[in-house]
Amino acid sequence: MKFIAGIVLGAMLTLGGSTMLAQERVFHPRIARAIEALRDARAYLAEAPHDFGGHKANAIRATDNAIRELNLALQYRERR
Repeated sequence: MKFIAGIVLGAMLTLGGSTMLAQERVFHPRIARAIEALRDARAYLAEAPHDFGGHKANAIRATDNAIRELNLALQYRERR
């Protein structure tokens, strides 16, 4: 029973967090578009048959980090 309650609580928190993140995307559309562009570029890099002169792995890592940081920026709420 505790296990099921934990799953339900986790889902509720996730959905609440998703709703808040969706609202932040509305308030910061440029950041949301940047995330989507980075995801597209990352997918392109990952599927490319060549390594871009040895820069492919580092570019993928940097892109992953940029996406992660932008998502964190969207989640940030200024403390007043």
